[in-house]
Amino acid sequence: MEAAQLMLVVMWAGLTLYALFGGADFGGGLWDLVAGRSAAGMPQRRLIEHSIGPVWEANHVWLIFIVVVLWTGFPPVFAAVMSTLYIPLTLAALGIIARGAAFAFRKTSPELWQQRLFGAAFALSSVLTPFFFGAVAGAVASGRVPPGLAAGNLITSWLNPTSVLGGVLAVTTCAYLAAVYLCDDAVRARLPALAESFRRKAIGTGVVAGAIALGGIAVLYHDAPRLFDGLVGRALPLVVLSAVAGVIALVLLWVRRFVVARAASALAVVAVLWGWAFAQYPLMLVPSVDYASAAAHETVLVASLWAVAIGGVLIIVPSLLLLYTFQHRSPYESEQAG
Repeated sequence: MEAAQLMLVVMWAGLTLYALFGGADFGGGLWDLVAGRSAAGMPQRRLIEHSIGPVWEANHVWLIFIVVVLWTGFPPVFAAVMSTLYIPLTLAALGIIARGAAFAFRKTSPELWQQRLFGAAFALSSVLTPFFFGAVAGAVASGRVPPGLAAGNLITSWLNPTSVLGGVLAVTTCAYLAAVYLCDDAVRARLPALAESFRRKAIGTGVVAGAIALGGIAVLYHDAPRLFDGLVGRALPLVVLSAVAGVIALVLLWVRRFVVARAASALAVVAVLWGWAFAQYPLMLVPSVDYASAAAHETVLVASLWAVAIGGVLIIVPSLLLLYTFQHRSPYESEQAG
Protein backbone atom coordinates (compact mmCIF):
# COMPACT_ATOMS: atom_id res chain seq x y z
CA MET A 1 0.00 0.00 0.00
CA GLU A 2 1.44 3.36 -1.00
CA ALA A 3 1.83 6.20 1.49
CA ALA A 4 -1.10 8.24 0.15
CA GLN A 5 -3.44 5.25 0.42
CA LEU A 6 -2.27 4.52 3.94
CA MET A 7 -2.79 8.15 4.91
CA LEU A 8 -6.33 7.96 3.55
CA VAL A 9 -7.01 4.80 5.57
CA VAL A 10 -5.63 6.43 8.73
CA MET A 11 -7.85 9.48 8.25
CA TRP A 12 -10.94 7.32 7.70
CA ALA A 13 -10.11 5.27 10.77
CA GLY A 14 -10.08 8.51 12.77
CA LEU A 15 -13.45 9.47 11.28
CA THR A 16 -14.83 6.07 12.26
CA LEU A 17 -13.67 6.43 15.86
CA TYR A 18 -15.11 9.93 16.09
CA ALA A 19 -18.45 8.69 14.80
CA LEU A 20 -18.56 5.84 17.32
CA PHE A 21 -17.42 7.73 20.41
CA GLY A 22 -18.11 11.39 19.71
CA GLY A 23 -21.37 10.47 18.00
CA ALA A 24 -22.62 8.69 21.11
CA ASP A 25 -21.81 11.80 23.16
CA PHE A 26 -23.88 13.96 20.82
CA GLY A 27 -26.70 11.44 21.02
CA GLY A 28 -26.63 11.67 24.80
CA GLY A 29 -27.40 15.36 24.43
CA LEU A 30 -30.46 14.57 22.31
CA TRP A 31 -31.84 12.25 24.99
CA ASP A 32 -31.09 14.96 27.55
CA LEU A 33 -33.25 17.29 25.46
CA VAL A 34 -36.28 14.98 25.44
CA ALA A 35 -35.87 13.58 28.96
CA GLY A 36 -38.77 15.62 30.31
CA ARG A 37 -39.16 18.31 32.92
CA SER A 38 -36.73 18.70 35.81
CA ALA A 39 -38.02 16.10 38.28
CA ALA A 40 -39.14 13.50 35.73
CA GLY A 41 -36.04 13.78 33.58
CA MET A 42 -33.46 14.03 36.35
CA PRO A 43 -32.62 10.28 36.56
CA GLN A 44 -31.96 10.13 32.79
CA ARG A 45 -29.88 13.30 32.86
CA ARG A 46 -27.82 12.04 35.80
CA LEU A 47 -27.03 8.80 33.99
CA ILE A 48 -26.12 10.67 30.80
CA GLU A 49 -23.81 12.98 32.73
CA HIS A 50 -22.23 10.02 34.49
CA SER A 51 -21.67 8.21 31.18
CA ILE A 52 -20.24 11.03 29.08
CA GLY A 53 -18.75 13.25 31.78
CA PRO A 54 -15.25 11.72 31.87
CA VAL A 55 -14.88 11.25 28.09
CA TRP A 56 -16.88 13.84 26.16
CA GLU A 57 -13.93 16.22 25.82
CA ALA A 58 -11.41 13.48 25.05
CA ASN A 59 -13.50 12.16 22.17
CA HIS A 60 -12.93 15.38 20.23
CA VAL A 61 -9.29 14.29 19.91
CA TRP A 62 -10.44 12.29 16.90
CA LEU A 63 -11.96 15.36 15.25
CA ILE A 64 -8.68 17.25 15.65
CA PHE A 65 -6.86 14.20 14.34
CA ILE A 66 -9.03 14.09 11.20
CA VAL A 67 -8.52 17.78 10.48
CA VAL A 68 -4.74 17.59 10.94
CA VAL A 69 -4.37 14.46 8.79
CA LEU A 70 -6.50 15.99 6.02
CA TRP A 71 -4.54 19.24 6.15
CA THR A 72 -1.16 17.51 6.19
CA GLY A 73 -1.85 14.65 3.82
CA PHE A 74 -4.26 16.18 1.29
CA PRO A 75 -3.92 19.98 1.38
CA PRO A 76 -5.92 20.75 -1.81
CA VAL A 77 -8.91 18.81 -0.45
CA PHE A 78 -8.55 20.52 2.92
CA ALA A 79 -8.53 23.94 1.25
CA ALA A 80 -11.56 23.17 -0.90
CA VAL A 81 -13.66 21.69 1.91
CA MET A 82 -12.80 24.33 4.50
CA SER A 83 -13.42 27.25 2.15
CA THR A 84 -16.59 26.07 0.39
CA LEU A 85 -18.15 24.61 3.54
CA TYR A 86 -16.95 27.15 6.08
CA ILE A 87 -20.52 28.05 7.11
CA PRO A 88 -21.64 24.60 8.35
CA LEU A 89 -18.16 23.87 9.71
CA THR A 90 -18.16 27.13 11.66
CA LEU A 91 -21.63 26.40 13.00
CA ALA A 92 -20.50 22.91 14.03
CA ALA A 93 -17.44 24.34 15.80
CA LEU A 94 -19.60 26.88 17.63
CA GLY A 95 -21.94 24.05 18.58
CA ILE A 96 -19.07 22.07 20.09
CA ILE A 97 -17.94 25.10 22.09
CA ALA A 98 -21.46 25.94 23.27
CA ARG A 99 -22.12 22.32 24.15
CA GLY A 100 -18.98 21.98 26.25
CA ALA A 101 -19.46 25.27 28.07
CA ALA A 102 -23.13 24.57 28.79
CA PHE A 103 -22.38 21.04 30.02
CA ALA A 104 -19.80 22.37 32.48
CA PHE A 105 -21.85 25.37 33.64
CA ARG A 106 -25.00 23.34 34.24
CA LYS A 107 -23.24 21.13 36.77
CA THR A 108 -22.06 24.13 38.79
CA SER A 109 -25.13 26.36 38.52
CA PRO A 110 -27.06 26.65 41.82
CA GLU A 111 -30.30 28.06 40.38
CA LEU A 112 -32.90 25.95 38.59
CA TRP A 113 -33.40 28.50 35.82
CA GLN A 114 -29.66 28.50 35.14
CA GLN A 115 -29.59 24.71 34.97
CA ARG A 116 -32.48 24.78 32.51
CA LEU A 117 -30.83 27.46 30.37
CA PHE A 118 -27.48 25.67 30.15
CA GLY A 119 -29.21 22.31 29.77
CA ALA A 120 -31.14 23.59 26.76
CA ALA A 121 -27.95 24.98 25.22
CA PHE A 122 -26.15 21.67 25.79
CA ALA A 123 -28.99 19.63 24.32
CA LEU A 124 -29.72 21.80 21.28
CA SER A 125 -26.06 22.07 20.31
CA SER A 126 -25.78 18.28 20.67
CA VAL A 127 -28.44 17.96 17.96
CA LEU A 128 -27.37 20.75 15.62
CA THR A 129 -23.65 19.91 15.60
CA PRO A 130 -23.97 16.38 14.14
CA PHE A 131 -26.52 17.71 11.67
CA PHE A 132 -23.98 20.19 10.30
CA PHE A 133 -21.30 17.50 10.15
CA GLY A 134 -23.70 15.27 8.25
CA ALA A 135 -24.50 18.13 5.88
CA VAL A 136 -20.77 18.53 5.21
CA ALA A 137 -20.49 14.82 4.44
CA GLY A 138 -23.44 15.07 2.06
CA ALA A 139 -21.84 18.00 0.27
CA VAL A 140 -18.61 16.09 -0.32
CA ALA A 141 -20.37 12.85 -1.26
CA SER A 142 -22.68 14.53 -3.77
CA GLY A 143 -19.85 16.32 -5.59
CA ARG A 144 -20.74 19.86 -4.54
CA VAL A 145 -17.23 20.73 -3.35
CA PRO A 146 -15.07 21.49 -6.40
CA PRO A 147 -11.30 22.00 -6.11
CA GLY A 148 -10.08 25.51 -5.39
CA LEU A 149 -10.71 28.12 -2.73
CA ALA A 150 -14.44 28.66 -2.16
CA ALA A 151 -15.12 27.42 -5.68
CA GLY A 152 -18.43 25.86 -4.68
CA ASN A 153 -21.67 27.60 -3.80
CA LEU A 154 -21.48 28.65 -0.15
CA ILE A 155 -25.17 27.89 0.49
CA THR A 156 -26.43 25.17 -1.85
CA SER A 157 -23.27 23.12 -1.35
CA TRP A 158 -24.60 22.06 2.05
CA LEU A 159 -28.31 22.87 1.74
CA ASN A 160 -29.40 20.19 -0.73
CA PRO A 161 -31.20 16.82 -0.57
CA THR A 162 -28.08 14.71 0.04
CA SER A 163 -26.77 17.05 2.73
CA VAL A 164 -30.13 17.13 4.51
CA LEU A 165 -30.22 13.34 4.33
CA GLY A 166 -26.69 13.20 5.75
CA GLY A 167 -27.58 15.58 8.55
CA VAL A 168 -30.73 13.72 9.57
CA LEU A 169 -28.93 10.37 9.42
CA ALA A 170 -26.10 11.74 11.55
CA VAL A 171 -28.52 12.93 14.24
CA THR A 172 -30.52 9.69 14.32
CA THR A 173 -27.38 7.54 14.28
CA CYS A 174 -25.91 9.47 17.19
CA ALA A 175 -29.16 9.11 19.12
CA TYR A 176 -29.25 5.37 18.37
CA LEU A 177 -25.66 4.77 19.48
CA ALA A 178 -26.20 6.76 22.68
CA ALA A 179 -29.36 4.85 23.56
CA VAL A 180 -27.65 1.48 22.97
CA TYR A 181 -24.62 2.44 25.06
CA LEU A 182 -26.80 3.85 27.85
CA CYS A 183 -28.69 0.55 28.16
CA ASP A 184 -25.55 -1.20 29.35
CA ASP A 185 -24.52 1.80 31.47
CA ALA A 186 -27.90 1.71 33.21
CA VAL A 187 -27.56 -2.00 33.94
CA ARG A 188 -24.12 -1.51 35.45
CA ALA A 189 -25.51 1.37 37.54
CA ARG A 190 -28.27 -0.97 38.79
CA LEU A 191 -31.02 1.14 37.24
CA PRO A 192 -33.24 -1.45 35.50
CA ALA A 193 -36.05 1.02 34.83
CA LEU A 194 -33.70 3.33 32.95
CA ALA A 195 -32.22 0.38 31.08
CA GLU A 196 -35.71 -0.50 29.87
CA SER A 197 -36.41 3.10 28.91
CA PHE A 198 -33.25 3.38 26.84
CA ARG A 199 -33.86 -0.07 25.35
CA ARG A 200 -37.16 1.16 23.95
CA LYS A 201 -35.50 4.34 22.72
CA ALA A 202 -32.71 2.38 21.04
CA ILE A 203 -35.11 0.03 19.25
CA GLY A 204 -37.34 2.89 18.11
CA THR A 205 -34.45 5.05 16.95
CA GLY A 206 -32.80 2.11 15.19
CA VAL A 207 -35.99 1.44 13.22
CA VAL A 208 -36.28 5.13 12.33
CA ALA A 209 -32.64 5.32 11.24
CA GLY A 210 -33.08 2.23 9.09
CA ALA A 211 -36.20 3.67 7.47
CA ILE A 212 -34.43 6.95 6.75
CA ALA A 213 -31.48 5.11 5.22
CA LEU A 214 -33.82 3.03 3.08
CA GLY A 215 -35.71 6.10 1.91
CA GLY A 216 -32.41 7.86 1.29
CA ILE A 217 -31.69 5.46 -1.55
CA ALA A 218 -34.10 7.41 -3.74
CA VAL A 219 -32.46 10.68 -2.70
CA LEU A 220 -29.00 9.43 -3.67
CA TYR A 221 -30.29 7.97 -6.94
CA HIS A 222 -31.51 11.40 -8.08
CA ASP A 223 -29.12 13.76 -6.28
CA ALA A 224 -25.84 11.82 -5.95
CA PRO A 225 -25.85 9.20 -8.75
CA ARG A 226 -22.12 8.50 -8.58
CA LEU A 227 -22.34 7.68 -4.90
CA PHE A 228 -25.47 5.60 -5.52
CA ASP A 229 -23.70 3.58 -8.22
CA GLY A 230 -20.78 2.91 -5.87
CA LEU A 231 -23.03 1.82 -3.00
CA VAL A 232 -24.92 -0.70 -5.15
CA GLY A 233 -21.68 -1.75 -6.84
CA ARG A 234 -18.32 -2.30 -5.18
CA ALA A 235 -19.55 -1.22 -1.72
CA LEU A 236 -22.67 -3.42 -1.75
CA PRO A 237 -21.17 -6.08 0.59
CA LEU A 238 -20.55 -3.42 3.23
CA VAL A 239 -24.04 -2.01 2.78
CA VAL A 240 -25.49 -5.51 3.28
CA LEU A 241 -23.23 -6.05 6.30
CA SER A 242 -24.49 -2.82 7.83
CA ALA A 243 -28.11 -3.83 7.33
CA VAL A 244 -27.56 -7.31 8.78
CA ALA A 245 -25.62 -5.96 11.76
CA GLY A 246 -28.36 -3.41 12.38
CA VAL A 247 -31.07 -6.07 12.42
CA ILE A 248 -28.98 -8.29 14.72
CA ALA A 249 -28.46 -5.33 17.06
CA LEU A 250 -32.22 -4.75 17.26
CA VAL A 251 -32.80 -8.43 18.05
CA LEU A 252 -30.13 -8.32 20.74
CA LEU A 253 -31.74 -5.23 22.24
CA TRP A 254 -35.09 -6.98 22.20
CA VAL A 255 -33.69 -9.90 24.23
CA ARG A 256 -31.69 -7.51 26.45
CA ARG A 257 -28.19 -8.62 25.44
CA PHE A 258 -26.88 -5.09 25.77
CA VAL A 259 -23.12 -5.70 25.67
CA VAL A 260 -23.28 -7.67 22.43
CA ALA A 261 -25.81 -5.18 21.05
CA ARG A 262 -23.22 -2.42 21.48
CA ALA A 263 -20.77 -4.32 19.30
CA ALA A 264 -23.39 -5.07 16.62
CA SER A 265 -24.56 -1.45 16.57
CA ALA A 266 -21.00 -0.21 16.23
CA LEU A 267 -20.39 -2.67 13.38
CA ALA A 268 -23.46 -1.37 11.54
CA VAL A 269 -22.17 2.21 11.73
CA VAL A 270 -18.62 1.22 10.77
CA ALA A 271 -19.89 -0.66 7.72
CA VAL A 272 -21.86 2.39 6.55
CA LEU A 273 -18.87 4.70 6.85
CA TRP A 274 -16.50 2.36 5.06
CA GLY A 275 -19.17 1.63 2.48
CA TRP A 276 -19.19 5.33 1.64
CA ALA A 277 -15.38 5.28 1.41
CA PHE A 278 -15.36 2.28 -0.94
CA ALA A 279 -18.21 3.69 -3.03
CA GLN A 280 -16.34 6.95 -3.62
CA TYR A 281 -12.80 5.54 -3.88
CA PRO A 282 -10.43 6.67 -5.32
CA LEU A 283 -12.08 10.09 -5.46
CA MET A 284 -11.87 12.55 -2.57
CA LEU A 285 -13.66 15.38 -4.37
CA VAL A 286 -16.28 14.10 -6.80
CA PRO A 287 -16.05 13.98 -9.78
CA SER A 288 -12.39 14.59 -10.60
CA VAL A 289 -9.98 14.83 -7.65
CA ASP A 290 -8.59 11.49 -6.50
CA TYR A 291 -6.42 10.83 -3.47
CA ALA A 292 -3.23 10.46 -5.53
CA SER A 293 -3.49 13.85 -7.21
CA ALA A 294 -4.43 15.56 -3.93
CA ALA A 295 -1.76 13.93 -1.78
CA ALA A 296 1.15 15.87 -0.34
CA HIS A 297 4.76 15.08 -1.24
CA GLU A 298 5.90 11.57 -0.38
CA THR A 299 8.34 12.89 2.23
CA VAL A 300 5.55 14.70 4.05
CA LEU A 301 3.31 11.65 3.95
CA VAL A 302 5.98 9.30 5.29
CA ALA A 303 6.94 11.70 8.10
CA SER A 304 3.28 12.19 9.02
CA LEU A 305 2.61 8.47 9.08
CA TRP A 306 5.57 7.89 11.37
CA ALA A 307 4.33 10.68 13.65
CA VAL A 308 0.85 9.12 13.74
CA ALA A 309 2.25 5.66 14.45
CA ILE A 310 4.58 6.76 17.24
CA GLY A 311 2.12 9.20 18.81
CA GLY A 312 -0.76 6.76 18.56
CA VAL A 313 1.10 3.77 20.00
CA LEU A 314 2.90 5.62 22.77
CA ILE A 315 0.46 8.36 23.78
CA ILE A 316 -3.03 8.59 22.28
CA VAL A 317 -4.27 4.99 22.28
CA PRO A 318 -2.91 4.01 25.75
CA SER A 319 -4.24 7.24 27.27
CA LEU A 320 -7.70 6.81 25.81
CA LEU A 321 -7.85 3.13 26.73
CA LEU A 322 -6.95 4.02 30.31
CA LEU A 323 -9.57 6.76 30.38
CA TYR A 324 -12.30 4.51 28.96
CA THR A 325 -11.38 1.78 31.45
CA PHE A 326 -11.70 4.15 34.39
CA GLN A 327 -14.95 5.55 32.99
CA HIS A 328 -16.38 2.07 32.54
CA ARG A 329 -15.49 1.06 36.10
CA SER A 330 -16.42 4.30 37.84
CA PRO A 331 -19.27 3.79 40.33
CA TYR A 332 -22.57 5.51 39.70
CA GLU A 333 -23.54 8.03 42.38
CA SER A 334 -27.28 8.61 42.37
CA GLU A 335 -26.99 11.85 44.31
CA GLN A 336 -24.75 13.59 41.80
CA ALA A 337 -26.03 16.88 40.49
CA GLY A 338 -28.00 17.06 37.26
